[in-house]
Amino acid sequence: MMGKLTILRPGVQTTVQDGRGRTGYWDVGVPPSGAFDDLTFALVAAAVGNPTYVGGLECVVTGPVLTTDEDRLVCVGGAARQATIDGRLLSPGEVRWLRAGAVLDVGPLDGPGMRGYVAVAGGLDVPRVLGSRSTFVLGGFGGLDGRALVEGDVVPLGPLHNQLAPSVVCLPEMGDTWTLRVIPGPHGAPDHLTPEGLEEFFATTWTVDHRADRTGIRLVGPTPSWSRTDGGEAGLHPSNLHDSAYPVGGIMLSGDTPVIVGVDGPSLGGFVVPAVTIEADRWILGQLRPGDRVRLVAVTPEEATAALAARTVHLGYPADPETLHGSTNAPERTSAATPAGSERPAALVERPADGHQPAFTIRPSGDRHLLVEAGPMEFDLTVRVWIHLLANALRAHRPAGVAEIVEGVRSLLVAVDQTALPLARLAGLLGELATGLDDPATAVLDARSVTLPIAFDHPKAHEAMRRYSTVNPDAPWSPDNVEFIRRVNDLDARDEVFDIVAAATYLVVGLGDVYLGAPVAVPIDPRHRLVTTKYNPARTWTPQNAVGIGGIYLCVYGMEGPGGYQLVGRTVPVWRLSERDPQPWLLRQFDRIRFVPVSAEELADARADIKAGRTDLVTAPATFSVSEVRDLELAHADEIAPLRARRRDAFVAERARWGA
Repeated sequence: MMGKLTILRPGVQTTVQDGRGRTGYWDVGVPPSGAFDDLTFALVAAAVGNPTYVGGLECVVTGPVLTTDEDRLVCVGGAARQATIDGRLLSPGEVRWLRAGAVLDVGPLDGPGMRGYVAVAGGLDVPRVLGSRSTFVLGGFGGLDGRALVEGDVVPLGPLHNQLAPSVVCLPEMGDTWTLRVIPGPHGAPDHLTPEGLEEFFATTWTVDHRADRTGIRLVGPTPSWSRTDGGEAGLHPSNLHDSAYPVGGIMLSGDTPVIVGVDGPSLGGFVVPAVTIEADRWILGQLRPGDRVRLVAVTPEEATAALAARTVHLGYPADPETLHGSTNAPERTSAATPAGSERPAALVERPADGHQPAFTIRPSGDRHLLVEAGPMEFDLTVRVWIHLLANALRAHRPAGVAEIVEGVRSLLVAVDQTALPLARLAGLLGELATGLDDPATAVLDARSVTLPIAFDHPKAHEAMRRYSTVNPDAPWSPDNVEFIRRVNDLDARDEVFDIVAAATYLVVGLGDVYLGAPVAVPIDPRHRLVTTKYNPARTWTPQNAVGIGGIYLCVYGMEGPGGYQLVGRTVPVWRLSERDPQPWLLRQFDRIRFVPVSAEELADARADIKAGRTDLVTAPATFSVSEVRDLELAHADEIAPLRARRRDAFVAERARWGA
């Protein structure tokens, strides 16, 4: 019989995590999760002889009190400095026997550092979900029943055979002032920020906001200096972009607020990313505590590669403090390294438009991602289809080392293991694949017609609006998002917003926008493209399956969590994780969605049936081609042009009212 770990007191939020997290699901909005401070996790795991893929505990504020029913080696690290075994201090990095029946009290985690880690020899043997034991609390899966641990929980321990040899480890130091190495870009000056604004971004000492968790770390500092007045069809604020995938560690500007994407963060969104944390420093994000100060130091890709190599050496020799120093501090520059400034690295591939190929660039997004961006910074379905064709070509010729392939509206993000596939080599392959793609204007894509019920003005949507009024009561979209949409689109009556949403056929152009298979979709008919903006700052709470509009895009929120789209109603689940479903995401790229209005009571029944698996989404086979949209635009050109002009004027007038 396997050993067991029993939780006597759970602490504030203690979860089971592993050191690797999930891979291969970023394109449908499933975050990697795993230990936020993966360096400390790997070191305390090594201390007791565990590989990084086995389960351990992560905790914040106050750690758990626990016991085991058999003797096991244990080690703690991170912010866990006051841990005891039966009242005797257990120092970070120290390996000691936790005898059967003895009590390990991790104690308070009151800084420096934010998170503590507990490794038990053999690991925690919870089931793998989507390839990992890690808990994703917001999604409700992984770990122990997808949640934080509670008093009385019993967690099975893994077997002790095939263990590595226990090791003495040297843990990274904690403090309240941090240097975070980043690679500038993929976005920057002068396209999005002014050169002076970009310099200020890197010169500022930022403060960690109290709204910092595993989804993202908000930073407090000066308002960015933008080089443009708005995001066009992507939204009223200059931070708004046509939806593009984020790397973990990417620093997005959510409105005027920098937010560093965490291990439970969103994969797809519509905000500018002026810098990305290097992989060797991502562990620091898990230890940033509200009130801590952070300096962003720009480094070159060569320096990032050297830092990651130093980290790898330290994990191979975890007792050597010299190898740790090299892995957690900026390396010496080499003659091969170009001095780093605030400017993003040059594009690895840059090509002009040629025939049916749009102009595109391929540039680093940090040190383990490439970002392909195609066409001008505007919505173009032909470009979207070209991105899809390029993504499919890469999937068909996928080299070893490609970890994630995530489609955006006019972009493609590819995550790689650089030890197997250097970014420059992958960029060259993508450039070659781009030359052989079919004409996106004539491509016919397999799709489905999907009918979703929607309850307009759903009470939960209004609850989210009311909650936000305590954050920013003077926001122009408070207290009623629908009235704001009406005003900014120059509609005569509030119900016209609902009429347009119900009349539209929405084309899914992205998945995982705000997590778990959530679609970002655009009306096929340009006459149905309502234009609005995203919240600034974003909401901290949105009900699951709320339906919102941001820019010209509509989104169905895959789960409860933060968000920024203007809410109009609620629909049924678009994600269902169950043993009978081989694929938990229920929508697909280029699905054609129609909404059918129902009452809140009718929606509650439909939601329960979908969630329980008693019914499925109503679908039928269909196709999509850009030529369909071109035909609509030609047939209704005399109506579309003045409609766009009127909405643009209303858009400008609304922005002028903000400054009045």
